[in-house]
Amino acid sequence: MIASLICSFFGTICFSVLFNVPKKFYIGCGITGSMGWLCYYLLLAVTSSTVATFAGTLLVVLMARILAVWLKCPITIFLVPGIFPLLPGTSVYYTAYHLVTENLSEAAHNGLEALKLAFAIVIAIVFVFSVPRELFQFSYWRKRRLKKQRIED
Repeated sequence: MIASLICSFFGTICFSVLFNVPKKFYIGCGITGSMGWLCYYLLLAVTSSTVATFAGTLLVVLMARILAVWLKCPITIFLVPGIFPLLPGTSVYYTAYHLVTENLSEAAHNGLEALKLAFAIVIAIVFVFSVPRELFQFSYWRKRRLKKQRIED
């Protein structure tokens, strides 16, 4: 598990280099990708791969939004590389492989699995993006706490 976590961390950083992410954000990208992978890896033992992918993506998008607001940069800097470890690459590969070898039942099975994982990723992204941006800022929570104290006084 530790080796898998380290590989996802450095794999995400390498993907960040490919996308020309500024160097000061490499560690944030690596942490985002490795935490999403850790969530996926831990839930995979208990649930299906679709649910584990959904939960991992929720964590990645949530962390990407928080880091983007705190560091005042676009969310895509953390989101695109962070989602990289969760992509259904093997399902897509085996779909193409079984299509070429004319094993259509296996191709359909793997293709459906890839679609389920892709939809889980999309739904998780939409779910977190529906949360207003203000909820990820310290100033919002500070103002809310002060307002609550004024009401109590």
